[in-house]
Amino acid sequence: MSATLRLALAQLNPHEGEIHANLARIRAARAEAARLGADLLVTPEFSIAGYPPEDLVLKPAFAEACAAAIAELAADTADGGPGLVVGGPWVEGGKRYNAAFLLDAGSILARRAKHELPNYGVFDDKRVFTPGPAPGPVSFRGHRLGLMICEDWWFPDVPETLAESGAELLLSINGSPFEAGKQGHRVALAAHRVAETGLPFVFCAQVGGQDELVFDGGSFVLNADRSLALQMPWFAEALALTEWRRDGEDRLSCIPSALPPEPAEHELVYRSMMTGLADYVDKNRFPGVLLGLSGGIDSALSAAVAVDALGAARVRAVMLPSPYTSLESLEDAAACARLLGIRYEIIPIGGAMAAFGEALAPVFDGHAADTTEENIQSRARGLILMALSNKFGDMVLTTGNKSEMSVGYATLYGDMCGGYSVLKDVYKTAVFALAHWRNQNLPAAARGPSGRVMPERVLTKPPSAELKPNQTDQDTLPPYEVLDGILEGLVEGEKSVDALVAAGFERATILRVWRMLDRAEYKRRQAPPGVKITARAFGRDRRYPITNGFTGLIA
Repeated sequence: MSATLRLALAQLNPHEGEIHANLARIRAARAEAARLGADLLVTPEFSIAGYPPEDLVLKPAFAEACAAAIAELAADTADGGPGLVVGGPWVEGGKRYNAAFLLDAGSILARRAKHELPNYGVFDDKRVFTPGPAPGPVSFRGHRLGLMICEDWWFPDVPETLAESGAELLLSINGSPFEAGKQGHRVALAAHRVAETGLPFVFCAQVGGQDELVFDGGSFVLNADRSLALQMPWFAEALALTEWRRDGEDRLSCIPSALPPEPAEHELVYRSMMTGLADYVDKNRFPGVLLGLSGGIDSALSAAVAVDALGAARVRAVMLPSPYTSLESLEDAAACARLLGIRYEIIPIGGAMAAFGEALAPVFDGHAADTTEENIQSRARGLILMALSNKFGDMVLTTGNKSEMSVGYATLYGDMCGGYSVLKDVYKTAVFALAHWRNQNLPAAARGPSGRVMPERVLTKPPSAELKPNQTDQDTLPPYEVLDGILEGLVEGEKSVDALVAAGFERATILRVWRMLDRAEYKRRQAPPGVKITARAFGRDRRYPITNGFTGLIA
């Protein structure tokens, strides 16, 4: 057996379906790995195409293009440089597999198919892939590598099988989406696998945004004593070289490198929003974004994320005042735009409100004003923003948060108009916390200013939609600290009413929130995609029927 192994890990940000661009990205990483003297370069799960591929893998032309690209990479390795681990589809015998390919000496030395297929939350791998058999190790230049694909190591069976069949090192390629608090869980779980098998562990992860998913990178290495030998950056493409040597008992061990400080949780969440937005805009080739800047905290935070993700030159803000818009909101919106350095315009909607009022007067005659007229204001704003988007090409960024989306405190074809949302999975209380944090900190890789990004009054004034005189959110909703606590129990926890009562919430308030949550499902189905932050984001994570008469738990 070889005494040393120089293993390079590449955190890559693939563009889903852009196979030639991904091929070039892998080749560039291999060239850098060769310059560093690596023996083997490891790339993430499905690196040739981007993960998750969803129904793209059902297209024969897609699988054929991936296979051709992997064959090109295999031919590249005839140059005597580093071998490659690359992820992609493997089609054989009428079955499709999510596979890891080991490439060296001009050929495909081995293939390993993903054994544990995730079929929960955002994942539906069983719909498009066939599970592979429990894998054995692969041989590479005198080393026996336990090659796994993401979910394979979340359960003990595959690592134990690899250890029992002679693997010297557990090596996992991953497409593991960000969730708040997940990185610590990954490392802790990996430590369990190391303890169970006695083998060191390598986690090589994808980075970047793919629709509502964000991949945070954070690749790492644990030695057999469960010590952290390598920690790669979060939310950034990177390449790291690790050096492995054999000890007196012929076991591989990674020489430790200096470890970076782990970012605070607020920074990880904030950077996930930056990454999700930047990649959604750039990969879909939008020139920039525009948003309604109301003077409230949701639009202020959304604007800050947009500037940090894209730069001020690609963000356009529009204040759309009605007769109910306060002077404070006008001042605060202008101050936000000034602090962020973005283009700012004011387009009053009073004329549009009057026109709609005149058009509807004959059929509304004799009916008192209600939420209908309030919604007209929101829809007038949505129409104007969409008109600007159509005319100039910028994508409309919606600014609603998870608390509002949960209980239907949002207007279809109004404030829900747009192409993407960075706050869709962020509760209102978390919006306040993130806004406070951003006003005091500059995230890594941010393109925005280092100082304040919103005036203090935005952080302290009562939230209001300002659709009628002296309106506040708490006129119709419980206090946000109560509302969010109940919603987290219902949405993330699937808790019963009795469990929430035992947690200290009032039964009547719980039932009221439950009903609002249930009735708003039809709105959420029509909402734009947004960054997944929690373990249970609306959309693919949480799938409830719109037509739903079940009320047994709240009777």
